Order: sequence, then structure tokens, then C-alpha cells
Amino acid sequence: MSGFLHRLVLACLLLPLLCGAAGAQDAASPDLGKPIAGHADTTYADLIRMVVPDLTAKGDYYVGSSPIEMRHIAGPDNDSSPPDAPSVFSAGVLGIKAGGKDRLAMLFDLGESPDSTEGYAVLALYDLTGKPKLLDAVNVATDRFTFFRHPGKLSLGASDDALMISSTHFNSNQGYMSTPLILVRDDRFELIDLINTFDENVCSYRRSQDLTFQALSDGSPYAAIKATITDKTVPGEETCDEPAQKAVSNDISVTYRWDKKTARYVADSDAFEKLAADNEKRF
Repeated sequence: MSGFLHRLVLACLLLPLLCGAAGAQDAASPDLGKPIAGHADTTYADLIRMVVPDLTAKGDYYVGSSPIEMRHIAGPDNDSSPPDAPSVFSAGVLGIKAGGKDRLAMLFDLGESPDSTEGYAVLALYDLTGKPKLLDAVNVATDRFTFFRHPGKLSLGASDDALMISSTHFNSNQGYMSTPLILVRDDRFELIDLINTFDENVCSYRRSQDLTFQALSDGSPYAAIKATITDKTVPGEETCDEPAQKAVSNDISVTYRWDKKTARYVADSDAFEKLAADNEKRF
């Protein structure tokens, strides 16, 4: 299957995760050719053109060439080149609070990077209170396919939200997912942490690692964030000559608290790093 068709199929498969029955905390997936609310002369495609200036409609999707220069959310060691011919099938949009201001976060995949095994997905931040303005844009792809989680944001108080992205790929019996947890501060995206999980489904067992988030009010400018991975093993009906497994469920939690001195979130343990190292042994 060509890269183009592969992305088209994956876009269809991931569409329910992008929109579905969108709730207050969920991303929506609008028609890119439709005007944005309150701006009859600006479409969602026009917002993407602030990142890919020559974006052009081609049937049910859009194509362009070089996007504007942008950094990777996880730092310069993760930088990669954008696709030679970016294409956009859909986008996830989510209204958020940042510093007490209304902002729009938009996530769209541009395709495969020519010098990386990862995709190239743009998370863009817009101010729509007047003439639409692009405030920041970062590459958030840490794997092949990237989308907003469900839910896509977490309230950190009356004035701010955190964003949760999923980046994933999978094969016949293994699924790999990384979750960038992102803060918007001074109209710029900042990475809080990159959390990795791993699912495995074989004859003798199915092991899943489900990640959830909870805000904990602690009097700080930004609420503490408790992240929990439920690491669960369920025995399979067949063994296929593999060792039998017992049913096990274990919650692994890390709490991120705002540190005024460093002006950043700090994790209270390295439990997620230890889990990721253990997972790598099973790849």
C-alpha cells in the first residue's frame, strides 16, 4: 500500500478519535473548507495556510509544499524535516484557555518525514479574538500517527488548560504509544512530559497500559497533574505453547507539580521512565 493510501486509511480509522460525539473536553474535526465561528471570511484551511502558505484543495484533501520553520515539542534532538509534499486530510480543533485568554488549538498531520520513521504533525495555536492570528506552531509527532487524546484537554484552573496528544503505531500484536502532555504559557507550547506506553496481544495473554489524567488543586498557579498508567494483564484462552500468564492489574502514578522557582512542572518520581525501560525489553 502506498504511503498516500496508508495515510488515507488511517485518517478514516482515526476520525472517530478526532471527533465522534465531541464533548466539552474533546477535539472536533471540522470541514476544512467551512468558515470558523465568528469569521465568515476565514476557513479552517486558511488557518492551516498560516503554517503551509501554498495549501491548495485537491478533491477531499489539501496539498502544499514547505511549511514554515518550527521546532519539535520534545526539543532539538527530535527535529526532523517536513514532508516534501505535505498533504492534509483532516484536523482536530479544540478551544482552550491559556493565561485566561480564549485560544484555539489545531492539530493536523502533514505526512511522513523523509529523514525519520515518525510522521510530521503540527500543533498550532491561534488567537481568534480579532483577525485570526497564528501564535505558535510545533511538530508534536513522536511516532507515525498523531491525534488528540480523548479527552484532549485537562483544566488546570479557571485560566489554563493542558493538552494531551497521542502518537502511535502498531503491528499485528504490539501497539506503541507516546503521549506528549503540553502546557500553553505566554502563548507558547511547552512540554510537561512525554509518557510512553505499550500494549501486547499474544496467544497466552493480553497486556494493556491505559493512561489517564487528573487535575489536583493545590493552590499553585497551575493545578498539579496526576497521571496514572493501569498496567493490566489478562490471560488468553489459548497458550500456543507460550508460558501461562496470571491476571494482574497494577496502577503506576506520577504527579507533576508546578515549581515556581524553575517555572515548570516537575515529576515526583521516575516511575514512568522505569516502566518504559521495562517495556523496551519486550519490543
